[in-house]
Amino acid sequence: MPATFYHFIHVTSLLLLAGVTFAAIANPAPERRKKALMLSGLLGVIALVGGFGLVSKALGGEWQTWVFVKIGCWLLLAGMTGLIFRRPEAGRLWGTIAVILIAVAVFCVYYRPFMGSV
Repeated sequence: MPATFYHFIHVTSLLLLAGVTFAAIANPAPERRKKALMLSGLLGVIALVGGFGLVSKALGGEWQTWVFVKIGCWLLLAGMTGLIFRRPEAGRLWGTIAVILIAVAVFCVYYRPFMGSV
């Protein structure tokens, strides 16, 4: 598969993952919990598959440190959906954390800090 295919899958799934997370923050009703958790888990896996394919194609399989930072951000965002339903009263905190995680991940893509390999 070409790198553009993996890029499309990766970016689309991450945009949808962010949407599911913010939807859970906006309305953490218990009846929405199961669907939101399934979607965030599925989208997280799809994002990882797309990201791994992209690293393989675009970076030649070399795992630079910024890639690990980005993976950590997206895993935390995917796992955060469950925490949102456990503590819905902390919606402002969850929203702030989500924005910070997304900003750090996007920063890592465009500026690629920590360029050393692991």
